[in-house]
Amino acid sequence: LNIEDQNLLLAAAYVSDAQYNRNVPFETSPRAIRLYYFYNHWTMQVAIYFFICVDLSLALFEEPALFPLPFLATSLAEVLCLTAFFGRLVHFAKVTPQMVFWKDMKNICIMVTIVLTLIDLIIYGSLEAVNVHSVRWSRALRPVFLINFPESRQIRRTFRSIRNTLPDILYVFLLFMFSVLIFSLMALKLFGDRGLKTVEGLPYFTNILDIVFELYVLVTTANSPDVMMPAYNFNWWYCLYFITYTIINTYIFMSVFLAVVYNNYRKHLKNEIRKLAYLKRHKMIEAFNILKVKVGTEFVVTEAQWRRLAKVVAPHISSPHLELLLRISDEGQKGHVDKVSFLRLADLLNIQVVTINIRRHPLEDWMPQVYRSSASLLVQRMVRHRIFVWVYDVIILINAIFIALDERNPFISYAEWLFLSLYIIEILLKLYTYEPRAYFGRRQFWNCLASVLPCGFPWAASRFYPRFRVIVTTLINIGPTILTFGGLVLVVYYVFAIIGMEAFHGKVRFSDPNFTSPDALVCGNPALKDSAFARDRYCKNNFNDLASSFIVLMELTVVNQWLTHSLGPGFPVTWTSANALYLFLFPSIFIAFILEAFFVAYSLEKSEVETAIEKKIQELGVGIQEEEMQDGMLVDNVDAKDSGFSGDDGDNKRKDLKGLYFRIASKKYRTVDALLQQMFESEIAPEEEGPSLDEILNFSPGDLYPKNPNFENSA
Repeated sequence: LNIEDQNLLLAAAYVSDAQYNRNVPFETSPRAIRLYYFYNHWTMQVAIYFFICVDLSLALFEEPALFPLPFLATSLAEVLCLTAFFGRLVHFAKVTPQMVFWKDMKNICIMVTIVLTLIDLIIYGSLEAVNVHSVRWSRALRPVFLINFPESRQIRRTFRSIRNTLPDILYVFLLFMFSVLIFSLMALKLFGDRGLKTVEGLPYFTNILDIVFELYVLVTTANSPDVMMPAYNFNWWYCLYFITYTIINTYIFMSVFLAVVYNNYRKHLKNEIRKLAYLKRHKMIEAFNILKVKVGTEFVVTEAQWRRLAKVVAPHISSPHLELLLRISDEGQKGHVDKVSFLRLADLLNIQVVTINIRRHPLEDWMPQVYRSSASLLVQRMVRHRIFVWVYDVIILINAIFIALDERNPFISYAEWLFLSLYIIEILLKLYTYEPRAYFGRRQFWNCLASVLPCGFPWAASRFYPRFRVIVTTLINIGPTILTFGGLVLVVYYVFAIIGMEAFHGKVRFSDPNFTSPDALVCGNPALKDSAFARDRYCKNNFNDLASSFIVLMELTVVNQWLTHSLGPGFPVTWTSANALYLFLFPSIFIAFILEAFFVAYSLEKSEVETAIEKKIQELGVGIQEEEMQDGMLVDNVDAKDSGFSGDDGDNKRKDLKGLYFRIASKKYRTVDALLQQMFESEIAPEEEGPSLDEILNFSPGDLYPKNPNFENSA
């Protein structure tokens, strides 16, 4: 490659990093850049996630196993996964400066985990060869690979948020525990010497540790009112103690706890998003400085270079789409793009512009006289009219009422066939009115749902009141980012499941409920004789395989009666109480994220970039408004015509494009990160250079650079 091509590839790498919010310092040599492109290729990312999934799933096949496999098979699979992880790490080392690579704790964690796993495999395999059973302790380290590879930056960010939030909420948690201890001492003095008994016949509130645990569980209301009943039966006035405790600790303390978590989570989230925004701008400035040339008194990027850059970053972009973006970047059609406009390129490429083509109904081609007749046009006008939608909204609501009635009634049973016929008529009428391929297009979610589930109440509500659809769409928007917390839950559950399997497997065994042998009645453990755990036949709650372990952990997370009366006797209470902080902290962090994401996604208007694109689309006369779509009259991405823009007036432009039009895609393609980043970027002046890279990486939540009132008050 010549110097110009090398510079183009380097600039494209910076723009691509800005587009996908990657913060990977890489070498700028031609060889390193090519390796960096290969490193970020989607096939490489899919491959690494595949091996991570295989590595985590090995616990299903290792003793204690749900589907047992020989140790040789699972160990070979694990060695293959470790080889893939090591290869990915070596690839990363080839594109990253050595000093940066060895200072990055993620890389150190991966290397140490690989070495420890290999050592554990060798020791365990050697002992198994001489029939000596040992513990596979390295299995609990497998989530390290999921967390520390660069592709998992969302999960790492969530971990950082929890880690950074812990010191801030520690004081509230300690104050809460102090309150529980005070009430525990009061309970010991009030009830300890009165000879009260629990339902099981055990002493009531005579041991301070048992009292603390019972009152801790009461905060979740899991053991209410059972824990109160012995005292309440003895004296009516004792209920005031439990009512006071519940008000103070469940309602007041938990509300304060959530408020503190939300406030601190939001503070650290702002700092993360601020870093992302400035890192993206820093990358775009680097790209501009590589490609800039001087025209007159200012530095710009030529139109030809801009086109080549956009094609390298987004190779599948169509020529009409590219021309549209160029018209936005080069507003005055000067033949070059200035710095302010160039810095928006990553955002322009992130906005999904749908290329659409108006199609005529097939019946209009096959039977033009019939389809354009007066009767046919009347039917089409009726179907397009708002009253048609209202009528079917009423039908759907009536159907929902009939569903709730007794289906054994013959009238109700026959009515279902009537409603089904009405839905089929609606679909047929819409297929007659609207172009069929557009009606069932890949973006016509509500139409497809109506065809499959015509009596669904949520669908009816979304039609009946459009604001409901906004809420549903907002929930869909934040859905992909919520999956980040799914990854975090997987990591926590996996580690605890492995520890539980090593510590407790075989101590509780499940037998068929029909078995009445003494061993089956005590869940295979004589220590559980006469316990609520064995009496209630909770023997399937065990750590004998990965699936059972996950179910037990879910029950512990819920903290209901299984914990207080069933799981407690089956497993050590000290182990379950170790989850106390997690049970409070993680749900609070999750709720804080949902609140922040919903506030932003529900209230934020279009970005400046989206507005610029829509404005240019309309100026060129090639725009289609959302209300013009008419339930799918248009279909997107029908054919990617490579014709450019030409002509002076709107009619000529439409004629030259031969039916090709544009619109902004649905907002469901926005991520919460993008929305928050967009909110912060609106506070940065277009001409602002921003801080240096070192300053960006060292941002802290206490910094006020820059002051950002809109972000602070967004909720």
